[in-house]
Amino acid sequence: MAAAEPKPPAGADAARRLAGGCWSALWDYETPKVIVVKNRRLGVVYRAVQLLILLYFVWYVFIVQKSYQDSETGPESSVITKVKGITYSEHKVWDVEEYVKPPEGGSVFSIITRIEVTASQTLGNCPESVRVSNATCDLDEDCVSGQLDMLGNGLRTGRCVPYYQGSAKTCEVSGWCPVEDGASVSQFLGKMAPNFTILIKNSIHYPKFQFSKGNIEHRKDGYLKHCTFDEVSDLYCPIFKLGFIVEQAGENFTELAHTGGVIGVVINWDCDLDLPASKCNPKYSFRRLDPKHIPASSGYNFRFAKYYKTNNSTTRTLIKAYGIRIDVIVHGQAGKFSLIPTIINLATALTSIGVGSFLCDWILLTFMNKNKVYSHKKFDKDSTLADPRGLAQL
Repeated sequence: MAAAEPKPPAGADAARRLAGGCWSALWDYETPKVIVVKNRRLGVVYRAVQLLILLYFVWYVFIVQKSYQDSETGPESSVITKVKGITYSEHKVWDVEEYVKPPEGGSVFSIITRIEVTASQTLGNCPESVRVSNATCDLDEDCVSGQLDMLGNGLRTGRCVPYYQGSAKTCEVSGWCPVEDGASVSQFLGKMAPNFTILIKNSIHYPKFQFSKGNIEHRKDGYLKHCTFDEVSDLYCPIFKLGFIVEQAGENFTELAHTGGVIGVVINWDCDLDLPASKCNPKYSFRRLDPKHIPASSGYNFRFAKYYKTNNSTTRTLIKAYGIRIDVIVHGQAGKFSLIPTIINLATALTSIGVGSFLCDWILLTFMNKNKVYSHKKFDKDSTLADPRGLAQL
């Protein structure tokens, strides 16, 4: 008698059935089945969701965001500035050439409003400033000869000498003497500074749309010689008083002039190029950029020196300047109708309306009474077309 053939393992048989089922399902065709459900509450939810989606796309996407436009951000920009005005301090009259740094007229410049002057400094030996760490001493042994402090004013000689005033002593240094804290004199230049005028000439260009415009009105009647900026009547007269800029930034001019600070003049060019070029106008805003509420980093100052040659010896005047730094910042965005983003957003809107059907189907099949009946009617299998003879009858 022949031996019985071994039966295949049950796991292998199940795997073959699963593979056959997957292969058969691969060639199934699904088509939506329309069922009309007479339920007013569900109908209200369905239409409300469609209405909200439609309002979102019409109002926000197309009207607010203007998504039917091709856009470009960050225009190419040029800024030229010019300051005019004179002021005076306790000792002299100051003009533009002295209180504006740097003088080139770029987008970043400083207007000096207060100075601390250390005059007639020469190279020699003198007491170190008491503000320098480990500068105070009692004996020569407290001072290390040849030591150089990066925050100090010179090379220490190893001697302990009396300070400029009082009974204190500090280590002697070799450098420019007297040091700044020992003989500086303060002068305030801010008395007339609020009336300084600042011309800010700005031109922008959007290369994608080949659009250019400037912030000065093209007139030949000497318009710029007698106008100052006004947002309503003189928008294209970019001549600002320094006091106006500081006031618009929400600052007190006298306090700012003493401590110094950084003010940003922001020019925004948001242009809808589907409209005439006259509708593309600059918008100005002003704000303080340095953190005034943090004492360690608030304010603005810098140092510079003026050198002189007298009897073959070099002397200098060291000036610590406090001032108002102006940063002109230009940004913007331009947009113009384009067919491609319009088609993409319309297709997205039409597709999103189908979210209402998905939501209502979920409510219908999950929460409604007779949900099993609805499920049976919505998902139906028709095997009559599986036979090629039935397919031929179509």
